[in-house]
Amino acid sequence: MFRHILIPTDGSERSLEAIENGIRLASELGARVTGYHATQDFAAIAYRAEMLEVTREHYMAQARLRATTALDEVRHRAKLAGVECDVESTAHEHPHRGIIESAERNGCDLILMASHGRKDIQGLLLGSETQKVLTHSKIPVLVYR
Repeated sequence: MFRHILIPTDGSERSLEAIENGIRLASELGARVTGYHATQDFAAIAYRAEMLEVTREHYMAQARLRATTALDEVRHRAKLAGVECDVESTAHEHPHRGIIESAERNGCDLILMASHGRKDIQGLLLGSETQKVLTHSKIPVLVYR
């Protein structure tokens, strides 16, 4: 059935639940996983509090740290379950496009993601990345609620 599952993460609690269940599914199917994190590009017009007073370099360093932390969680949980795992992070203006591009680039045949992630102002302004992936992906998407 599914042999390679992309599991996007934003580091939110809901995303962690999707990771756990995505890895469980991969284990049961004998599939491998790729964890993915889209780092939001730095913007001159800020919608995230940390963008208001920081330089591009500082913001990107913090974004890389958040990505590393989120992807280390995927890697750790996959290792505990005995599931083969790769991780990838890219900076992308549109995270849903980054997710879809990563799935295509890595030959994934399923994207498993949380129904929603962050509930802060970023989530409000960006809208649902999950909804955007569902709308634009040609690869099947399984939404964890």
